[in-house]
Amino acid sequence: MSTSLSDIVKTDRARIFGIRTDLIEQFVDTLQQDLKAKVGLVIVSVFILAAIFAPELTPYDPMAQEYGVFQPPTLSGAHPLGTDSYGRDILSRVMYGARISLAVGLGAVLFGGFFGVLIGLLSGYYGGWIDDVLMRAVDVMWAFPWLLIAIMLVAIFGQGFWNVIFAVGFAYIDDFARITRGEVLSVREEEYILAAENVGLSDFEIIFEETFPNTVAPIIVQFTVLVARAMLAESTLSFLGLGVKPTTPTWGAMLGQGRTFLTQAPWISIIPGILIMITVLGINLFGDALRDAFDVKEGDEA
Repeated sequence: MSTSLSDIVKTDRARIFGIRTDLIEQFVDTLQQDLKAKVGLVIVSVFILAAIFAPELTPYDPMAQEYGVFQPPTLSGAHPLGTDSYGRDILSRVMYGARISLAVGLGAVLFGGFFGVLIGLLSGYYGGWIDDVLMRAVDVMWAFPWLLIAIMLVAIFGQGFWNVIFAVGFAYIDDFARITRGEVLSVREEEYILAAENVGLSDFEIIFEETFPNTVAPIIVQFTVLVARAMLAESTLSFLGLGVKPTTPTWGAMLGQGRTFLTQAPWISIIPGILIMITVLGINLFGDALRDAFDVKEGDEA
């Protein structure tokens, strides 16, 4: 009997990896057939490349000040996107700002995803009082707007790159916990889970080797969607003066600093604002392609 159950588990593992291959193939098909998916992929790729290679691509030091303040954008000039009130090159600052946005977006979602997925896995698998305690804690977090949580944490721990990642990531733990718990509950009574329990696999093996692989698709979609939201969160905090250090070039900080000069030099705010809009749009289009490929329902993210 033990051998039979072991065969069931092994067979199902092969089936799981087969599904992973099918999902990859389906995602590639979605990219080939869906125009908005291609647009999203291009935007995301350009954004990532600009962030990674900013030191090599930027024409000036983003912190260097010059006498030529408020120079308007001129494609043929020394400053294609103009300069700000301190004579700093806007192009260099927005490219370095992309690095901050990408780092905060990925860092915050990885932080929130790690703890949120862990809470969801434990809550959904064990149930009972463990589920009650963990989900009530998640409900408390869910009751507060993310911006309020982020502002509170920044006020407590102060400004700084890592503090912003922690503040934004903490606000997203509940999103991952809820979606993971829902997926675990849907696979908890599957035959391969029961077989894994009967052959004597440990709870750790069942949770992370059998259960987690079957919940990963909606988590990946949620990860992509929340990266865009985390970037907006960082921009919001920087706009309010609660993000990273004020001298650090970030899109939100540039947006906030330029609002004083909207009539005199509107490009200081308009350019980072447009970049925020385009980048978030591209990530959302890419996330929609993932959702279509993995067949994840909208309601699963609520």
